[in-house]
Amino acid sequence: MNQRRNFLKGVLAASSLLAGQKLFASGKAIESTQSAFNTFNKDSFVTPNVMKGMPIRATFLDEVSWDIPHQNWGVKDWDKDFLAMKKMGINTVVMIRSGLARWIAAPFESILKGEDVYYPPVDLVEMFLTLADKHGMAFYFGMYDSGKYWIEGKFQKEIDLNMHLIDEVWKKYGHHKSFQGWYLSQEISRRTKNMSKIYAEVGKHAKEVSGNLTTLVSPYIHGVKTDQVMSGDKALSVKEHEEEWDEILNNVQGAVDIMAFQDGQVDYHELYDYLVVNKKLADKYGIKCWTNIESFDRDMPIRFLPIKWEKLLLKLEAARKAGMENAITFEFSHFMSPNSTYLQAGHLYERYREHFRI
Repeated sequence: MNQRRNFLKGVLAASSLLAGQKLFASGKAIESTQSAFNTFNKDSFVTPNVMKGMPIRATFLDEVSWDIPHQNWGVKDWDKDFLAMKKMGINTVVMIRSGLARWIAAPFESILKGEDVYYPPVDLVEMFLTLADKHGMAFYFGMYDSGKYWIEGKFQKEIDLNMHLIDEVWKKYGHHKSFQGWYLSQEISRRTKNMSKIYAEVGKHAKEVSGNLTTLVSPYIHGVKTDQVMSGDKALSVKEHEEEWDEILNNVQGAVDIMAFQDGQVDYHELYDYLVVNKKLADKYGIKCWTNIESFDRDMPIRFLPIKWEKLLLKLEAARKAGMENAITFEFSHFMSPNSTYLQAGHLYERYREHFRI
């Protein structure tokens, strides 16, 4: 009996020793594999000859929005987002509009007294200017879009509204160091060429009032992804685009300093050719040529989600090769910010920072 017990003890001890050796070896293998994982870095799987692209230095602020949801941020949230912009290399913020139809960004007396608008609970203009001052960024003020007058052909009504608004805004906010420009917010392609009258008159007045501060426009290319073309209209060829915008820019000389065409209404393989024409026209009329890099995805069935990094990089590369002087995005806070309600936006922020080694 004693011999049997001793034999069993020996077998168990040997089994435990073997099991321990196996566990130790397995643990070492796991540790070795984990160590290999820990050596991954941002360059571990990057393909050779990857596109360079050009950096984004400006963003629109779309708080009085048209077709994207509000994030309902307060000043602390916006302060945090301005810091994230700064960390990414953005130095200019452009309030895309000071009002749209009944919604306005601040209690503008010039609009309240004549238009049927809602009284705003927050002065977004003062908030954005204060934050731009704090973070050392340039701020451009966007005009009021009635949502009706210029669309109905009542161009003078739209002009008069914005003339009075410019006077009021410069008097009230012009003391801010960050107030460095104006954005003429009515967006056109080919259908409303008479809008150049608004660009010309409003832009010249803004420059006269403010001591020749910079004016910016961001029209769009009448391409395959515009709502009109997707509804059956014909897209403009590169040649047609050049001819029409040659005429429009001729009408706004002296009123517009920067032209930043939106880049999302044409297909990716077409974009470079349109950008080359934009640069050619800008040079002809002495205008700076930026590109408006859309950081939302027009290809998805849902409007609108953050764009795929590869698509953004394709557009950044086309802009770089075409010689764009700067890039503004529509828009950081929803589609590229680590603070966005869209999780994908924070991931896009990280991919962008990895690529540009920020």
